[in-house]
Amino acid sequence: MEEKKKASEAHMRATAKWEKENYDKVLVRFPKGTKDKINATGAKSINGFIVEAVQEKLDQ
Repeated sequence: MEEKKKASEAHMRATAKWEKENYDKVLVRFPKGTKDKINATGAKSINGFIVEAVQEKLDQ
């Protein structure tokens, strides 16, 4: 069986640094059931759905 390679500590630090420099992280909380409703739309991911919804609202 093929074993997955683990990322080195240096790689994980570099990735975290890059993400910190290039992304804003925001914690959002929704009422129970919202996740199921998002999944029911056929969205590829919950994060992608939220990002798209926010961008649409900001573009208005």
